Amino acid sequence: MSQKTIWKSLAVLFIVALLASACGPKTEEAREIVFGVILVGPYNDHGWSEAHYEAGRYVEEKLPGAKMIYLDKMNSADRPETTLEQQVDDMVTQGAKIILTTSDDFQDDTDVVAAKYPDVIFINISGDHALDEGSPKNLGNYMGQAEFMKAIAGCNAAMATETGHIGYLGPLINNETRRLVNAAYLGARYCYANYRGKDPNDLKFTVTWIGFWFNIPGVTLDPTEAANDLFNAGVDVIMSGIDTTEATVVTKQRADQGQRVFAVPYDYRNACEVAPQVCLGVPYFNWGPGYLQMITQARDGTWKKHWTWAPPDWKDINNRDTSAAGYVYGPATTAEWKAKVDDYIGYLAQKGWGGLFVGPLNWQDGTPWLAAGEVATEEAIWNSPQLLEGIVGPSK
Repeated sequence: MSQKTIWKSLAVLFIVALLASACGPKTEEAREIVFGVILVGPYNDHGWSEAHYEAGRYVEEKLPGAKMIYLDKMNSADRPETTLEQQVDDMVTQGAKIILTTSDDFQDDTDVVAAKYPDVIFINISGDHALDEGSPKNLGNYMGQAEFMKAIAGCNAAMATETGHIGYLGPLINNETRRLVNAAYLGARYCYANYRGKDPNDLKFTVTWIGFWFNIPGVTLDPTEAANDLFNAGVDVIMSGIDTTEATVVTKQRADQGQRVFAVPYDYRNACEVAPQVCLGVPYFNWGPGYLQMITQARDGTWKKHWTWAPPDWKDINNRDTSAAGYVYGPATTAEWKAKVDDYIGYLAQKGWGGLFVGPLNWQDGTPWLAAGEVATEEAIWNSPQLLEGIVGPSK
């Protein structure tokens, strides 16, 4: 049995245990467990970091005796003199038994602190170093399969566009961000063809990368300017892949001027609150169930090293207690569009990856990837080396 197969088997067991733990109310004695959460952005960014912060609060609500300690803005712009190791030292001093580092930018530093503190469990969110032979035994990885939710968002965008041009405001470029863009593009193409009755090759899909997860003046592209540039190029629906709200704010400003434009924010379930009237919906991560499972295991001494790419709960993708990722509609989505997108959700629930990453597909440079009818492996999807053919914007 290959190492990858072993880890996938462990991940399946992890998800089964997660679902089982959500079935029915339980009472238990309050036993203290202190857990640390290190956030790359502000805890109230209405995006990625706030979703993780709320997951920590979810654990405190669900697990008697659980206490979160957290640090936000762990990045070179906000804390140029601070290292992740320093923050971990402090959290361990405060009694943390499990620490979650919530960015793949933290992968290498998480390896270092895991080796330094072998009796503390470390979970790096969105990374995959736990798969490496020789990585620390107290290191795990966790990620939700938001690719499906991005595909649903792409479908919603395709239902709304009149110009036939969708824009995507992306962060930095890596395997994760490429596969999320690819998923959004594939969802848009499917629905443009199957529900709009249009030629998917006529659909334009343009991505602009700002260079990081949020704006760092003088370092990244200004996301406000980048969003405006996309609209000026003919985009009428903008999807966001960054942690903050600039794309939605710009969309509202343009709508207030009488333009027919829409936004699809990211990461945070309540992101439509920024500008409800232009918000089609939000693909988001629901970190709470995974956090709860891992922290409970840390408390009980049952945690095992794992790499987990957790699927949505297709019975109810917005179930707060069971689904690792979800999609909520915004007020800008019409009943007609919602009916079509709901149908697409049912299609993905039935087909899984076979309804999304299925050939024929080529990489952006024309290199064949999947033959007609061929379904990508999870490993190939995870390690996406390029954007797909048809997407405008750099792959590297």
